[in-house]
Amino acid sequence: MNITAFEYEDSIVVVDCGLAFPEDDMYGIDMVIPDTTYLEENIDKVKGFVITHGHEDHIGALPYVLQKVNVPVYATRLTMGLIENKLEEHGMLEMTHRTMVHFGQTVNLGKFRVEFIKTNHSIVDAAALAIYSPVGTVIHTGDFKVDYTPVYGDAIDLQRFAELGRNGVLALLADSTNAERPGFTPSEKTVGVTIDRIFAEHKDSRIIIATFASNVDRVQQIINSASKYGRKVVVEGRSMVQVIAIAQQLGCIRIPKNTLIETDDLRNYPDNKQTIITTGSQGESMASLTRMAEDTHRKIKIKPGDTIIFSSHPIPGNEKSVTNVINKLLVKGANVIFQDVHVSGHPCQEDLKLIYSLVKPKYAVPVHGEYRHLIAQAKIAESLGIPKENIIILRSGNVLEMDQKSAKVTGNVPTGAIMVDGLGVGDIGNAVLRDRQHLAEDGIVIVSFAMDSEDQVVGTPEIASRGFVYIKEAEALMNGATLVVQKTLDDAEKRSITDRNRIRTLVKDALSDFFWKKTERRPMILPMILEV
Repeated sequence: MNITAFEYEDSIVVVDCGLAFPEDDMYGIDMVIPDTTYLEENIDKVKGFVITHGHEDHIGALPYVLQKVNVPVYATRLTMGLIENKLEEHGMLEMTHRTMVHFGQTVNLGKFRVEFIKTNHSIVDAAALAIYSPVGTVIHTGDFKVDYTPVYGDAIDLQRFAELGRNGVLALLADSTNAERPGFTPSEKTVGVTIDRIFAEHKDSRIIIATFASNVDRVQQIINSASKYGRKVVVEGRSMVQVIAIAQQLGCIRIPKNTLIETDDLRNYPDNKQTIITTGSQGESMASLTRMAEDTHRKIKIKPGDTIIFSSHPIPGNEKSVTNVINKLLVKGANVIFQDVHVSGHPCQEDLKLIYSLVKPKYAVPVHGEYRHLIAQAKIAESLGIPKENIIILRSGNVLEMDQKSAKVTGNVPTGAIMVDGLGVGDIGNAVLRDRQHLAEDGIVIVSFAMDSEDQVVGTPEIASRGFVYIKEAEALMNGATLVVQKTLDDAEKRSITDRNRIRTLVKDALSDFFWKKTERRPMILPMILEV
């Protein structure tokens, strides 16, 4: 959920507008977007969104946020292509003002000027931003790496960073994701060498490679090797197909003629002439590779002898899902390669030192990454001579006020997670999530009984269960539960209790105690009164 607002007097410029994917305990939630209450309350000041690159955690929330904060969007070529694809899916393309920006170009947004600076990342057309304000220049790196030999386009514009440093930089907001890792981040081209070697060593088998849909440079290198060894290429996975189509349309990827084929055409070629590039490198449940591993993919079946490459590292938290997919593939007789086929798109310690040395900021404000990564970058900044009091680590919602004299946190603005579930945005709160968690962990018991107009119980209570016990194998337990409900209703009648909410509560409490004593479980209990 990367989103940062820069404000001076009557002007606000917003950098990025990303989503987060749901945590394991967010049952049924599709995605999480940021709370933009502050922007909505100050919409007259908001001059636009400036976007650093096209990853979901930087652009994914735009279609939702623009419905409430409809201001212009500025981005580079591929980034804008991906944004426009999202807006079109949400029917918002015509109602959103969009401006494609070239590297080196500056846009005027109220009291700010914003310059887009060429950087490298694991997606094409990533940019850093120089944000010029009346009190000084702030540089926001976005996600970046220092790559002197990129697969596509030019290397990071270190010269421009140095020029800005000579002119004086008030603050540097730099990517912290790899700040704990020593050394330099390897070039993306090093992965191409490894991929080419794998193709050379596995000439007799079908090759399936899973990678991030947005890593266009990785896909380009896979296609280069496939073409070199006379293989046809199939792109599998909706997000992968979309990104590659947009990249191809914009000239960000070059695919040799007659190399790309449809999935249905695979049957026309022997296995050793097939390469499949797919989503699912993180073990996502609905991704193509996961469905292949589980035999639920409609068109592609894993065969013994297939060579399957994971061209990514598991994102923290995804390790178990990735391992499960690998195990399922190995059981099917596939040869799985998951080491040394990936490099990061973020700067390691020496890359960060280089940027700090060029920019020479007065203040260091580490961004991107977990809190421990921010601390790691703070230590790097301190080692380079930036005074400790000039290094500010922020938490979400902090308001940092700074000028040439001082920088300090002066308050907070509303922040939080707005959950998206289907067409519902923000209608799922903590209470609903708690109920879903309760249902997932302990199941539900529905007890129904009839009452007439004189508040007399009619007939025998009925109990149904889902996710608690299998009723056919727990007949004694359910018979006991029915007797508990009947006794509770009889007691209520003897005590002349006629308030139906009170009766529901008595039944719920009695059943809860009964099930805990018998099973040490606490299912959600839902008493239903039927009118007769």
